[in-house]
Amino acid sequence: MKLNELKPAEGSVKKRKRVGRGPGSGLGKTAGRGENGQKSRRGYSKQRGFEGGQMPLHRRLPKRGFTNIFAPVTKEITLSVISAYFKDGETVNIEALRAKKIVSPKVDRVVVLASGELTCKISVEVDRVTKGAREAIAAKGGTVNESTITNAKK
Repeated sequence: MKLNELKPAEGSVKKRKRVGRGPGSGLGKTAGRGENGQKSRRGYSKQRGFEGGQMPLHRRLPKRGFTNIFAPVTKEITLSVISAYFKDGETVNIEALRAKKIVSPKVDRVVVLASGELTCKISVEVDRVTKGAREAIAAKGGTVNESTITNAKK
């Protein structure tokens, strides 16, 4: 068998239907595009969000609030996450959290929440620690040192 002898399986390749070639072709006159309207015209391409002339949803919904794009990115870390990634005697700070890939490099501030149970004695040096988290860390013999927002973007 040679490359020039290869042929597709019988019946797998069909001839292309030529549209707009007279009434005998089955797709003459309007060429399968229906009667009138924007879709029947040449060069039509539907725009994203177009709803047939009705005011699109993204324009009907009210615009509310304000998002400050310069605000520092804050990530919340729970005590259960700290217990899973850190051992006794380790220090939890933003550099250690980035090194263990718990927070992304884009994060500027870290807040420790009291969700979950702490299983190890740790030293915490982050931007903010909630009251419940502070009590749980102290109960295990750990220390809390809150920085004064040193990681904020200038």
